Amino acid sequence: MYTPVIIITFLTLINSASAAKALNPNLNAMLKMAATNYDRHALLAEDSDWYYDFFSHKDYDSAVGAVITADAATFPAVTGMGISYALLKLGPCSMLPPHFHQRAHNAVMGISGNTTSWMINENGVRTVKVEIVPFRMTLFPQGSLHVMQNNGCEPALLISALNSDDSGTLNALNGLWQIPDDMKQAAYGDKTLNTTQLGSKIPPVGTGAVPGSFECRKRCGIEHGK
Repeated sequence: MYTPVIIITFLTLINSASAAKALNPNLNAMLKMAATNYDRHALLAEDSDWYYDFFSHKDYDSAVGAVITADAATFPAVTGMGISYALLKLGPCSMLPPHFHQRAHNAVMGISGNTTSWMINENGVRTVKVEIVPFRMTLFPQGSLHVMQNNGCEPALLISALNSDDSGTLNALNGLWQIPDDMKQAAYGDKTLNTTQLGSKIPPVGTGAVPGSFECRKRCGIEHGK
């Protein structure tokens, strides 16, 4: 059974797709130190310690969608196993913005809907575009920049597998806007660039999903959040 370490509600525990705060860091630490598989089982003593219920996550019914991840932070049983899974729920015309995973390769398979992905693996290589239709899988190598958009007017569902129990995620634009303004201006090659105005509408990480292209939203008659 999980050993309580801090008193905190589940709703604030996993407040965004970017959160890496562990549900039970004490249990994670003990699982890493367990000498044998027998010792691991003693720490995971209840049947409920051995499953993760995506459906019960607070963001499951988000209109824009969500990335719901079972990893060491949210599902301690996978600690040390080098694997995690995420349910990718994309609302109509929603997207996962440009991001990368620092510590894992990523395989994504479509379950429903029609999602397009773009992946850039490093400077100088071509952009890989894949239509992720149901039961088609694509790969995003570790550290590669990638983005996915649901092209349809109905929700899309995908499954994401990563070869780390702590894969990490960094949204490119959210990360870029944390560096000093003069560094952003230099990167853009324009010292007069109004970086405050340019970055003012970058969506927060939130659930992991954000509204997608204006073309899609116009076509589907969607205005997210209203």
